[in-house]
Amino acid sequence: MARATAIGFSAILMWALLALFTQASGQVPPFLLSALAFSVGTAIGLVALAFRRDRGDRARIPAAAWLLGIAGLFGYHFLYFTALRNAPAVEASLIAYLWPLFIVVGSALMPGERLGIHHVAGALMGLAGTALLVTGGKGIAFEARYGFGYAAALACAFVWSSYSLMSRRFAKVPSEAVTGFCAATAVLSLACHFALEETVWPAGAGEWLAVLALGLMPVGAAFYTWDHGVKHGNIQVLGAASYAAPLLSTLVLIAAGAAEPTWPVLAACLLITGGAALAAKSMFTARTRAAGSRA
Repeated sequence: MARATAIGFSAILMWALLALFTQASGQVPPFLLSALAFSVGTAIGLVALAFRRDRGDRARIPAAAWLLGIAGLFGYHFLYFTALRNAPAVEASLIAYLWPLFIVVGSALMPGERLGIHHVAGALMGLAGTALLVTGGKGIAFEARYGFGYAAALACAFVWSSYSLMSRRFAKVPSEAVTGFCAATAVLSLACHFALEETVWPAGAGEWLAVLALGLMPVGAAFYTWDHGVKHGNIQVLGAASYAAPLLSTLVLIAAGAAEPTWPVLAACLLITGGAALAAKSMFTARTRAAGSRA
């Protein structure tokens, strides 16, 4: 389980690069950027499938798994972009980042899982740290006129947490199935682009490389490793640790000179790191006991 949890955590590390690469991609509209990046993510899966020796299980993916995967990947991005179009980015992003907390709490409903108070406390600490990052330590004001955008952000959080939790029910479905989910998301995103956006292509080699990097990591390989992690790892720990993504993303932007270090960043670092460690307490304790019994 620890190995699968570590693989899942690699997705969080890759998501930390999302803001940097998105910023470097220029003025490409969201749905077109999603279509391009998910096309690259699909290519990753196709290459992996080409080198896979055991191909017998490819046709055994149930329809429910396909529906869940496509609804999760495309549904999340569609609702997130809708939220940003209809509400201020700060409030919409904060609501959308309820999904790690939903994963931690919702895991109590999953067979074979036990939810402890330290899991919830760790997730709440992560949420508090994320609130500091998103708001910059300033207050937030929810206004009724942005109700539709807030609702879309809340639905976004619910969709991604539900996808992550329900994927556990399809633990026998290989993560290569994410290839199909990425392909469907690319096609649907392209359709949304033609319906809702004006076409603006990446300008120059630098922006195209940023799009490629998005598809290779945060909007590509990350979904494959996350799939493996939530199916076979400690889902409470992954949920709480997911709050590290916005923190690491901010630190990457600071390192790249695109953001400034501030006290909210330091406070968020302490809250999110402490929350993740608290949520993982039982996993570390179990490994210590196991090591002691072997000694």
